[in-house]
Amino acid sequence: MYPLKHLSLTIILGWALAISGCATKNTPMSQEEFSTALAQSSANADVLLEKGQREDAVKVLEDLAKKNPGRKDPWVRMAKIHFDGENYAQAIVAAEEALQRDNTDRTAKSIRAVGGLRVAAQSLTDLRGDVELKGDARSDAVGLAKVMRDTLGEEVLVPPEEPKKKKAAPVRTRPAQPKPQVVAPAAATTSGGNPFGALR
Repeated sequence: MYPLKHLSLTIILGWALAISGCATKNTPMSQEEFSTALAQSSANADVLLEKGQREDAVKVLEDLAKKNPGRKDPWVRMAKIHFDGENYAQAIVAAEEALQRDNTDRTAKSIRAVGGLRVAAQSLTDLRGDVELKGDARSDAVGLAKVMRDTLGEEVLVPPEEPKKKKAAPVRTRPAQPKPQVVAPAAATTSGGNPFGALR
């Protein structure tokens, strides 16, 4: 047991020295420096988590995030720690921070979505305690909606979507067809002006 305690102390002291060395620099860490600091912070966080010190583990990662404000990795790791600790509200906040830095991060998106669903499920469970449920899904839903409207002071819980403006269909026009030209009959060329003279 003593070697593990000694190892933990050595890791924490090493991390503190690494961070204090980074704190004296005003320039951002290179990718290699950041990767090393992240690995060290993650190892320290793991040791703290094994001891049940979740808040201290998060603090280690928060310090790294403050020193590297443009990096998503500490935020993703904090989101995982909060999620695993069933602190879904904080998991969502950390996931949002990660997504502000990289809006394509699938882990952060997943934590935000599932954490949001779990917060909503817990909220509905809490509301059920305030409503007399009858066992019928429709009446239960109506009762829950009434409690939510009363609590929020809103008549409408989910505003209707605004209708999307329809694009005007292009007006098809037929190409102008040429008007048939009326050909005047040829003037009679016979003498006397007899129009039937040509028939002879």
